[in-house]
Amino acid sequence: MRSELRAVRTGGVPSIVDLTDECAEFVRSEGDGLFQVFVPHATAGIAVIETGAGSDDDLLAQLDVLLPRDGRWRHRHGAAGHGRDHVLPAFVPPHASVPVLEGRLTLGAWQRICFVDTNVDNPSRHVRFTFLRG
Repeated sequence: MRSELRAVRTGGVPSIVDLTDECAEFVRSEGDGLFQVFVPHATAGIAVIETGAGSDDDLLAQLDVLLPRDGRWRHRHGAAGHGRDHVLPAFVPPHASVPVLEGRLTLGAWQRICFVDTNVDNPSRHVRFTFLRG
């Protein structure tokens, strides 16, 4: 098994950061196996979605509808509405696994691996890339 912790910079604004190229590079010299990306944070997740055609913006907009940044949350430390950030991983899980064949991620034509972060209190985050040989 091979594993690395990588830094992700979100800039302290709700963000979707495309990690696909970094993920592909991580597995490029590997053979067959399973790639996993994991977020070691309680307030971020991983989504496999299309980007560039508006889906990433749509996801952030719908998270605002589903999980409003307001005072309804019992978890109240941090920026206003931060409690919603702690609920996010129930909807956008903190992990994704993708089969790898001959050193290539087996993603569909438009699928991208994206870090989803609505937490404005932490502009510097991490993800763990892991490859398990088949």
